[in-house]
Amino acid sequence: MPNIVLFSGSSHQDLSQRVAERLGLELGKVVTKKFSNQETSVEIGESVRGEDVYIIQSGCGEINDNLMELLIMINACKIASSSRVTAVIPCFPYARQDKKDKSRAPISAKLVANMLSVAGADHIITMDLHASQIQGFFDIPVDNLYAEPAVLQWIKENILEWRNCIIVSPDAGGAKRLVSAGATKVYAILTHGIFSGPAISRINNASFEAVVVTNTIPQDEKMKNCPKIQVIDISMILAEAIRRTHNGESVSYLFSHVPL
Repeated sequence: MPNIVLFSGSSHQDLSQRVAERLGLELGKVVTKKFSNQETSVEIGESVRGEDVYIIQSGCGEINDNLMELLIMINACKIASSSRVTAVIPCFPYARQDKKDKSRAPISAKLVANMLSVAGADHIITMDLHASQIQGFFDIPVDNLYAEPAVLQWIKENILEWRNCIIVSPDAGGAKRLVSAGATKVYAILTHGIFSGPAISRINNASFEAVVVTNTIPQDEKMKNCPKIQVIDISMILAEAIRRTHNGESVSYLFSHVPL
């Protein structure tokens, strides 16, 4: 594809590389580092003048550092005369802080939206927002992709008796009630596997056959400590969304299909 440059932030380079390989592209040259006073430094290593730029950075790990890195990368490309800058954010940071649920509470997801716009982003691609109305926080186009088609494909390919399955919405203790009600196997399937605090030990002690998550967040370290965690690769969905956006095609196909 001509006139396209794909950059990776430092939050999830494995996913970025998978997307690049899917598109038949090399990741653009960029150097990110910290100065001694902990300020973030970004050096774009190639010309982006007149190019359609895509920057992949997920909201995970050191979230604040990674968000700042993304903002600086967007701005660096914008002032270097790129044609358009799209932020590809598989897991949107601060998405759960999307409403004023108590007195004097901030709406931090709206603040992040403002920051991305002010930095120079022309378009946002993300996946499974905590609340779809976050799209309304932006005055620029937002494509909120869904992991659901990839999840359905995983179920059909990995659960032999999938036709005899039942899918329920989870809450605390839900898995225990499924097992006590006669379920032979219980799978937990979710998009963004953050696994904070004691989550790993709880999963190891739970009755789940497997906990299945997407790779919108890196899972290699968590998988080492929890053999129940399995990963669905969604790089092909992001890659196809980038290809379709670059070529001016509709992305709504991806809401119900996994690209081949």
